[in-house]
Amino acid sequence: MEESSTKAQEKIQLSKLTLVLIESLKSIKSRPRLDDLSKLTVSQTVSLVAILYEKIRNAVEYREDHQVRRAAIERMLRRRLAINPTGQGEAENLLRELLWARYYDNGSLGGVDIDKVQEIIDKFQLIKKIIVTGRSLEKQQYLNKFLIDLLTCEIEEILSPAETQRSASYNFFIFQVLRRKIKIEGLTEDQRDSFFLAALEKTYRRSDKSYQRYHLFTTFYKPINQYSNSELETLATKIPAIFNKIEEIIKSPYAESLARFTRKQLPSFLILFVIIKTKFKDISTVLTDKTKLWSEIDATCREKYQQIGVRLRNLAIRSFIYIFLTKMIFALILELPISQYFYGDVNMTSIIINSIFPPVLMLLIISFFHLPGEDNTKKIYQRIINIVDVDTTFETTVAYLPKKPREKKPILIFGFTIFYSITFIITLGLMYEVLNYFNFNLVSQAVFLFFVSVVTFFSYRIKQFVNEYRLEEKQSALGPVVDFFFMPILSLGKFFSGELAKLNFFIFIFDFLIEAPFKFVFEIVEEWISFVKKRKEEII
Repeated sequence: MEESSTKAQEKIQLSKLTLVLIESLKSIKSRPRLDDLSKLTVSQTVSLVAILYEKIRNAVEYREDHQVRRAAIERMLRRRLAINPTGQGEAENLLRELLWARYYDNGSLGGVDIDKVQEIIDKFQLIKKIIVTGRSLEKQQYLNKFLIDLLTCEIEEILSPAETQRSASYNFFIFQVLRRKIKIEGLTEDQRDSFFLAALEKTYRRSDKSYQRYHLFTTFYKPINQYSNSELETLATKIPAIFNKIEEIIKSPYAESLARFTRKQLPSFLILFVIIKTKFKDISTVLTDKTKLWSEIDATCREKYQQIGVRLRNLAIRSFIYIFLTKMIFALILELPISQYFYGDVNMTSIIINSIFPPVLMLLIISFFHLPGEDNTKKIYQRIINIVDVDTTFETTVAYLPKKPREKKPILIFGFTIFYSITFIITLGLMYEVLNYFNFNLVSQAVFLFFVSVVTFFSYRIKQFVNEYRLEEKQSALGPVVDFFFMPILSLGKFFSGELAKLNFFIFIFDFLIEAPFKFVFEIVEEWISFVKKRKEEII
């Protein structure tokens, strides 16, 4: 009797949302295998060079791995539309470029994909013609960018249907589980849901702005390829207002606040999704048995913690390469001639310090990052039970209640602003005195400040990946003191990495001076290889 009671306690009854998630994942089908006549294949010789080029090109523009392919589609499409503004016949050219660089496996795309992508391009060109004409230059640029974001996201998702459906299923599951925990005073449920979806884009999907725009658009409307031309003409009149509304949702303080809340909830969902993926055939058995569930969670967490260390190293290397290629070389090239011109002398000590100190600083900061431990794993285990169990009491308890903004007190706001400004003065003043001691001139000091702030900001971003599976982050007793001195540096680093990234000299060189002629040569070589191959087949 006791044994049966113990077994009953070890069992978990799955919630309706969990069962729906499992069924939706089961319904996902892989792309049908293409026949030899319809599939697109490209030359192995051209691919080797194209892959190398893409790796070099992507190194000068820092993006997360899952954002690289869409950005490549945008870059390729922009170049092709600049040459051929109508976009006619460009689908096949675009797909060949993607196959060259192995963004998709050789032979995995075919004639059906060409037709789908060309249809999408044609429909977006129709919308563009309707909504852009007659507007100011600034408005045209805004609408063009928004349209190209939607276009490139839709192309990527239509070429990766299984991947897209899986991501959407997981995202919707998190949304349904957590939405009942959220209440925002003064907003309707629909408004709250819109802001929460925007928060999930920033946190779970880690979407760039392009995908944030696209997924919010497809939440309220169908993907563009599902509209007829006559329906598009009607929709086009509303599109500027739709775009403005989506932009308001993305930039809303509510979305940002919900993103902070959601980020703290994600570790358990991420571990759960890994277990679902790796144990999918037996997932119902695993999720309903507490002993088996703990075993899988423990093994998965330990594996992920170990992977964080490897990922940490790779991210540090990638960040440093990005900083070095796009910022350091350019700054050092300027430092030598400007110092010589204004001061008639070059302080080699400052050159050496400006070259060596930034990577040393990054290594030093990263050395303080600590991986999660067993206590974190136990918390994740209990949280996953709350997520999948039929008892939804925990999920309906409101854990997040943003208050209406309190009336601001001008005196306090003024005081805090002064205090925050003092942190800049103290931090920058200390740096100035130390650098002055080493005889840094103003140019070298500016370069040093630039390097240190960018490296600190990238190190801070890397820390977010270290905490990806940490359910609760312990605050250090010295945290407020460290924040006091590092906030000004972080703020400057964010500015340099964001605003000044638009002036990336190497991106200009690659996109305008190298890529177009480079890809033109690829096309000629591809055509020549294809020509020789056909002649060889005729002889045989």
